[in-house]
Amino acid sequence: MSILRFPIKLVARRMLAPTVAHLSFERDDGQVLPCIPGQFIQIHFRYADGSEARRSYSIALGRALDTPPDARVDIAVSYVSGGAATALFEALEIGHRLEASGPYGRFCLFPNDANRRYLLVGTGTGITPYRAMLPQLEKLMHDRSVDVVLLQGARSPAELLYGDEFRAFANAHPGFRYVPCLSRELPMEDSLHAHPDVRHGYVQNVLAELEPDPEHDIAYLCGNPDMVDASFELLKERGLAIGRIRREKYVSNK
Repeated sequence: MSILRFPIKLVARRMLAPTVAHLSFERDDGQVLPCIPGQFIQIHFRYADGSEARRSYSIALGRALDTPPDARVDIAVSYVSGGAATALFEALEIGHRLEASGPYGRFCLFPNDANRRYLLVGTGTGITPYRAMLPQLEKLMHDRSVDVVLLQGARSPAELLYGDEFRAFANAHPGFRYVPCLSRELPMEDSLHAHPDVRHGYVQNVLAELEPDPEHDIAYLCGNPDMVDASFELLKERGLAIGRIRREKYVSNK
């Protein structure tokens, strides 16, 4: 069965971190791109020898819930030294086109969830699905009084992708808690270091501090496979049923 592809055009680029770019595209065939927050698209291209390649990228764009789908799609791309996909994106100029397909995936918030709290855990570009979910989470906090905790793992503040947006969202929504977990120690004078929700260490170690509740929590894990596996085991040990632990592993693609 062939995959239906469509053209997308690069309309904007900005760096989120020294090696991560936020790329904004528009579908370039006159069609819209309906998607559910948490889904991903695939970019199709060819290696230097002409063989086909594709890479998957979570959609980072969160649309307001009362707006119809449009042609936009945003992704976050990690640049890997010597990578074929990295070379493709670094050379891509505004207005140039790529081939894409999708959206795909089920790493989404389920409409029949009746939990009291979401535990969202992400590292690297695995944080992007949660950015897309923010409008949906805002509605759930309003409609069901659900609490949300976002644990974001990074080595340093410079690598907290969309961190300013998550902090601003937390400041505006009492039901949303943003906990950056930094694996490298910071100087005490660093302003981020002083925030009471900043933790030092890996997210899977900080997760236990939240006292996962098997009856009332649903957890989402996205990012580094080792982190996902370690967090999954911790949550199982705390009694969470497998169906209440939703996972998506990210492997650095070249």
